Amino acid sequence: MSTSNVNDLVAQFETIGLEEMDAVQLMNRVDTKFTFNQDKLPDFLQELMEDYRVLSVDGDTITNYESLYFDDKELSSFGDHQRKKINRFKVRFRKYLNSGISFLEVKHKINGRTEKIRIPATEITQELSDSQKDFVKETGVLGDLKPSLMNRFSRITFVNKHIPERLTLDVNIAYQWEGSEQNMSNIVIAELKQHKAKRNSVFYQLMKKHMIRPLRISKYCIGIVNMYGKDNVKYNRFKKKLITLKKIQTNAA
Repeated sequence: MSTSNVNDLVAQFETIGLEEMDAVQLMNRVDTKFTFNQDKLPDFLQELMEDYRVLSVDGDTITNYESLYFDDKELSSFGDHQRKKINRFKVRFRKYLNSGISFLEVKHKINGRTEKIRIPATEITQELSDSQKDFVKETGVLGDLKPSLMNRFSRITFVNKHIPERLTLDVNIAYQWEGSEQNMSNIVIAELKQHKAKRNSVFYQLMKKHMIRPLRISKYCIGIVNMYGKDNVKYNRFKKKLITLKKIQTNAA
């Protein structure tokens, strides 16, 4: 996929600023994820242009992220996801590399809905301060947390012109842990964020048109399996998804 081609197409979208996007923050929402090969992205962007605006911050429409996840020594956050626990958490620092702004975030998934709570952070650190630990505990996360995975990716954020809906497209996903690095080449992870799941969404219908079905996928969990090694973590429920991702990477899906 030509990066310049994607940049040129994104530049043709109407833009929306951060202040305007406050109305569609959707901190409490339903998420629907789709995954496809990056080669399909230019065609999809052309089909979305009439119905979505792209987020632009200081002229940048592609935002680079860095995240440091925290988990306990049993990797309970990872395990809860694999067990499909309906009440589960993820804790992470997230840094917006374009602006240098960082947050400590807690994502709470309960009964199919996602709530994100966050506080400003001066930087990503390997240890949580006392006040940060108190914030995490107040959200309901228990246990002694330590860094568990670092990842980076680039994101394009779209806002539907007609309904309160956001769409994010994550590309250039890479993981780092204990001196090793792995890239998820050729993969786009799309996430549709809505108050309630609406299948008449333009993007949802686009995926249906191209026979791309929703795929529940966690960048954190995939990263844990890949970086810790399949012999060191239980990943039975992720096996089919890992096979699907491999097919998408090679354009076999």
